[in-house]
Amino acid sequence: MALRVNHHGWSKLADSFAHQVNAVKIPPPRMHTIVAAAEKLEKFKKINRETIMENGIPKKPRILCLHGFRTSGEILKKQIGRWPESILGKLDLDFLDAPFPALGKSDVEAFFDPPYYEWYQRNEDCTQYINFEQSIAYIEDYMVTHGPFDGLLGFSQGAFIAAASPGMQAEGVAFTKVPKIKFVILIAGAKFLGFKFGQPKLAVNAFSSPVQCPSLHIIGENDFLKEQGMVLLESFVDPVVIYHSKGHTIPRIDERGQETMLSFIQKFQMI
Repeated sequence: MALRVNHHGWSKLADSFAHQVNAVKIPPPRMHTIVAAAEKLEKFKKINRETIMENGIPKKPRILCLHGFRTSGEILKKQIGRWPESILGKLDLDFLDAPFPALGKSDVEAFFDPPYYEWYQRNEDCTQYINFEQSIAYIEDYMVTHGPFDGLLGFSQGAFIAAASPGMQAEGVAFTKVPKIKFVILIAGAKFLGFKFGQPKLAVNAFSSPVQCPSLHIIGENDFLKEQGMVLLESFVDPVVIYHSKGHTIPRIDERGQETMLSFIQKFQMI
């Protein structure tokens, strides 16, 4: 049956509907909704603040460490481990074993257990270097796989390589697959040409011009390589130096040395 509504009835129906609509009170936003929105906003601000703080905290420079002749990454780690926490706590150190097992007696056998490794071999008068190119390729492949690294640290034979690396990279003959080496830390190091007369082919032009890469040199007053280490200083622009009273070794770092090293490290914490 059809519903019929006359004009008067329609008016009454309309008035009734309007009354019901007006009777419905739209509540203001509930307090817990406002609080939740405020909390979300504050959380967002907090995340942003934390992000800014994280970006502002100095990062630890990542350093690939190259051990000395016929030792190992583990041995170098123990030697470096004697440095104060004020230094070690600011560095991210990665210790790599050389690719070639030692072919002879190690000078550290009385102090550290094997295995022992060497980066390359040479003849007695240092005019020929064997496996140098293979060793450089091995280091670069490791840097590609496990990097990026900010800098290199080397001791003795490892320092020879670390010292020549920025120059080889600048010449485009090595380390072309990795980011620019930002700095080097050289302990008891020298350059190949300075040690008698030989040098590996890859490193022929490594020191042909002043090395712009920032460098920290740790030199022993009684090191048999001291003179060659002083020659190495001349190849770098504005080298930083820490001297110690020991010989061909990784020394403990005294208070003055700590200040020098921390000042050097600080330059690379925000890069």
